[in-house]
Amino acid sequence: MRKVVYSFLVFAVLTLAGCTLPKMVKMSKDQQLTVTPNPLEVHKDTVAFDLAANLPVKMLKKGTVYTLNSFYKYGTSELALDPIPFKAEDYPNSKTEAPRVTKSFSFPYQPAYKVGTLEVEGVASKGEKAKKTPRLPVATGIITTSKLVKPVSFAAFAEHGYNNQEELVPVVIPDFIFEQGRSVLRPTEIKSTKGKQLDAFIASKNATRTVTITGTHSPEGAERINAKLSPDRAAAIEKFYRAEMKKYDYKGKADSINFILKPVIQDWNEFKTALSSYEGISSEEKAEYLNIINAGGSFEDVEKQFKKLKTYKKVFKDVYPKLRTAKTEILIVKDKKTDAEISVLSKQVTQGSVSADTLSFEELMYAATLTPSLEEKAAIYEAATKKGSNWNAHNNLGAVYIAQANENPSNAAALADKAQAQLDLAVKLNEAPEVHANLASVAALKGNAYAAYSHASKALGAGLRGDNAAGVNGVKGYAEIVKAQYAAAVSSESSATDNADNLFNKGLAQVLNKDYQNALTSFKEATNKNSNLAIAYYGAAVASARLGNAEGVVSNLGSAVKADPSLKEAALSDLEFDKFKASEAFKGALK
Repeated sequence: MRKVVYSFLVFAVLTLAGCTLPKMVKMSKDQQLTVTPNPLEVHKDTVAFDLAANLPVKMLKKGTVYTLNSFYKYGTSELALDPIPFKAEDYPNSKTEAPRVTKSFSFPYQPAYKVGTLEVEGVASKGEKAKKTPRLPVATGIITTSKLVKPVSFAAFAEHGYNNQEELVPVVIPDFIFEQGRSVLRPTEIKSTKGKQLDAFIASKNATRTVTITGTHSPEGAERINAKLSPDRAAAIEKFYRAEMKKYDYKGKADSINFILKPVIQDWNEFKTALSSYEGISSEEKAEYLNIINAGGSFEDVEKQFKKLKTYKKVFKDVYPKLRTAKTEILIVKDKKTDAEISVLSKQVTQGSVSADTLSFEELMYAATLTPSLEEKAAIYEAATKKGSNWNAHNNLGAVYIAQANENPSNAAALADKAQAQLDLAVKLNEAPEVHANLASVAALKGNAYAAYSHASKALGAGLRGDNAAGVNGVKGYAEIVKAQYAAAVSSESSATDNADNLFNKGLAQVLNKDYQNALTSFKEATNKNSNLAIAYYGAAVASARLGNAEGVVSNLGSAVKADPSLKEAALSDLEFDKFKASEAFKGALK
């Protein structure tokens, strides 16, 4: 009897389970499933979405579990995602309240995933018994607009260090000494070493811009009261200088020299300087003179106070004569090679026909800026790398390889490797901002947006300025789009070089940041720079679609396909345009 009762109970439980699960599956038709965003979107190489599930009231029965299984199906394959289990025991109020949960999902993006469907199936189970619901499509495909980003790179050249402008070099002639109270240049001074030095200088006919002659006097009355003494001493040197130019037949060259006469009258600075270097008295005794000067008073009153000092006669004898002078400072034009000479010699250096020492390092670095040819630049910078350990030579050679990669995309990988090798040497010598800027570009060329962002940030943080800063901002903006930092990308691109690629990336960042109207402006600016930039028209079509502007979608897609027919296929499968695909105007734009 007990066996019969037991068997009956087992049969009853199984029958109850058999009835419960089909009922749960039937009730699941009223479940509410919401996917956000829908369609799915790829950002930062990842497809992320939230699935919110609400089950009907009374659907969960005691001891049961209802599991939502999600799958992303593409082609003949599918990607299984994490399940969402609803255990009846976790929802004690399920008879009066709808069980609900929201779960976040993500999976790495692959191009094969672009066309696909997110499907959900429910599994009602109790013990070992289970019953599945039919699969339900809840989202179709993936929007891949973020993948339109254009990788950009920029060649950041460091300064060559050469001054190609006219430079003036000072030539100082030792002071000519005059007798007390007189302004006549004595023959003994003319025949002295300094006189011969000035004569030899004038004879060499150096290109001279200015001759500044400063006439001075000593503090005592005989000198002080003669207001013309200082200017006359300066004039005496000018007279001698002009006579010498005439002797050496300067002709018109003399007229280009500007003589500046600077008489110093009743000024204590020359005395202070001479006293400071005078070793005939102690520092305490020197201080006595300085205290009198600092106390103020007329030039004559100060001189009277000097005469009361016990060291005055010694100072008068040793220091005062050195103040009766005319100082001559000449500014000559530094002798330099012409740009043409530097260009010719640099080419000969690279060909090995002249010694590398024919040009200085700075001249060689400057020579590279004088040619538009990237091949010639590379040869010159390579020669510069052999003139010692100079980070800027390695940096600039790496920059040339980056520029060549930009011009030759088919060979970009090999050129990026060559640039990397030079920049690795440069950064060991100096972590200069230009080096990090170029390392950012190499990383971009190699498809590593995260490394590009890191190096670009270091370059800008280290104070990179001017065109190089604008160039690396373009690289940084590209990397920020890949990193899904869209607001930051808009900011970076707003400070980037004003070219078509950067303007396109700016527009794309604005689309992804939901600033569609400004995105249209940026895309327009991009096509104004490059009317054949098909992707910019395509981006404008996307922005128009998000604004619900059918006319903008059609006109921009028409321009995009005209510039690049391959975009026709992209537009047909792009979920951005789903609302417009049925229109004849849309179909006509893609013909």
